[in-house]
Amino acid sequence: MRPKPVLSGTRVALVTGATSGIGAAFARTLADRGWDLVLVARDRERLGRMSVELASRGRTVEVLPADLACRADVERVAARLEDPARPVDMLVNNAGFGVHAPLTSADTAPHDRAIEVMGRAVLVLAGAAGRAMRRRGHGAVVNVSSTAGFVTMGSYSAVKAFVTSLTEGLANELHGTGVTVTALCPGWVRTEFHTRAGIRSSSVPDFLWLDARHVVEASLRDVRRGRVISVPSFRYRLLIWFTRHLPRHTVRWISRRISSSRNDSLTH
Repeated sequence: MRPKPVLSGTRVALVTGATSGIGAAFARTLADRGWDLVLVARDRERLGRMSVELASRGRTVEVLPADLACRADVERVAARLEDPARPVDMLVNNAGFGVHAPLTSADTAPHDRAIEVMGRAVLVLAGAAGRAMRRRGHGAVVNVSSTAGFVTMGSYSAVKAFVTSLTEGLANELHGTGVTVTALCPGWVRTEFHTRAGIRSSSVPDFLWLDARHVVEASLRDVRRGRVISVPSFRYRLLIWFTRHLPRHTVRWISRRISSSRNDSLTH
């Protein structure tokens, strides 16, 4: 069955981590394209401001405050995705944050939270959306992963590798149902994500930075085409092609160099 188009007309998208960064870019871009929104985030005040902004563009906006590290909150969002009276046509699993705690740290709390928010919540919400969309015969799931998942930089890389593999597995399960599943794997994107993580933009070459709006537009083109892996920009597609074909010891060496540069930026 050929996937039905879901990127035109009045549809509803649920976006997690919708108040900043790539999530906010998704919300604004979809609103501009005529979509109504369900916005999910922890910060009620920022949710309110984003809701007002998108409503001013003529869209219907629902806010759903939730901390995706809390399993009860994840279940509430999953229930919203499966509500047959209020169908969701696209899920954007975007909520996330940087993790710089060493894997050898005795304090595993940062890793635990990363696994809950960027791993388990993605699994639960994508599964709920997939079930609901399969019953209707159309829909799109976008899981925001990262090019970090193709290298080896601590638990963040590990979690994002899981998200990309999960996406491919879910795409297999839903193949032929009319539901598309896409892993968005951007590189460095100019958002507050890196500021919050303590990474100075000067530690990353200018040519590697991407614009959030362009990333979202590229991903939506790939969703329309039914692509399972979306890597915005030719330069990152080329870099990831090399990463996939290089010996693993070379990938680990590159990862050590990147990690060393990032760690140096945190100490200055």
